[in-house]
Amino acid sequence: MRAAVLEATIAELTETGYAALTVEGVARRAGVHKTTIYRNWTDSDGLVADALAGHFAADVPIPDTGAVESDLRALARSLVATMTTRAGRALLAAVLSDAVRVPRLAEVKHALFNDRFRRAEPVVTRAVERGELPADTDPAELLKALAAPIYFRLVFTGEPVDEATADRAVNVALAAAHARALPAR
Repeated sequence: MRAAVLEATIAELTETGYAALTVEGVARRAGVHKTTIYRNWTDSDGLVADALAGHFAADVPIPDTGAVESDLRALARSLVATMTTRAGRALLAAVLSDAVRVPRLAEVKHALFNDRFRRAEPVVTRAVERGELPADTDPAELLKALAAPIYFRLVFTGEPVDEATADRAVNVALAAAHARALPAR
């Protein structure tokens, strides 16, 4: 039941958006009564927060190609592929639109990014060990530099985001790391 409700919540977010999401709509889609949802979640904000946390916590394969550039390219292209889907855009909008108003969504957003940085940290650690990056490279800072151009286009400018965008983001992040322009560990 829990999995069906969380999946239905993601589907509702994708179709209707955060503002129009209702517990009734989620219940109908999940094939459960709304009281079932209210027994497990106190309100729609908690339901959305749990659904987003679960959706984004799904394991993202961490590449190990033997070279930092190709590892980062795989990560960046994966981010682009995920966030340019209809569901990815809807979920991003939900996390961003109400994170200020709904503290639980702000917590989910914070935990989501921390989790992503933690999972991808081995890419940077291996690159440092191979001598491809300066020894004091901070993995989180490099990964933020990688993601920033992609999210900037997705959130602010609405410009197209594709594999070429991902590849340019890799080049910028690596150039910043090699120039020691990122905060050190």
